[in-house]
Amino acid sequence: MATIYKDFIVDASPDFVWEAIKDVGAVHNRLAQGFVTNTELSGDIRMVTFSNGFIVREQIITISDELWRLSYTAIGGISSHHNAYFQIFGTSEEKTQVLWVTDFLPAEIQDSISQMVDAGSVAIQQTLERKFRGV
Repeated sequence: MATIYKDFIVDASPDFVWEAIKDVGAVHNRLAQGFVTNTELSGDIRMVTFSNGFIVREQIITISDELWRLSYTAIGGISSHHNAYFQIFGTSEEKTQVLWVTDFLPAEIQDSISQMVDAGSVAIQQTLERKFRGV
C-alpha cells in the first residue's frame, strides 16, 4: 500500500474552510474550481468529474464537525483500494492548515495519484482563498 500526505496552509478561517470541505456535493463550486468540473451527490455516494475527464465514484465515510475531518473511499476505478481524508487545523483566525492523506493500492499508481493530489491541492488553496476574500 502507498500513502500520500499533502499538507498546506490556506489563508482563510478554519470555519470557512471546513464549511467548504464538508459540502461534499459542491466540490466543483466551493472547494476545487477548475480541478473538479462537476459533482453529483446521491445519498452518501458522489460522482466527481475532474478537468482531465477522469470520473470517480466515491462513498463518504465520515464527516466529523468535532474533528474537522472528512473521509471517503473510491469505489471501482484504477485502484483496488483507495481511502482518503481531509482534516483541518486552525492556525489562527484567518489561516488554516489542511491535511489530505490518501492510501491506495496498487503502489504502482502512485505517480498518477500524486499528480492529482498536487493539482487538487493548488486548486483547493486558490479556490478557498479567493472565495474567502469574496473574489
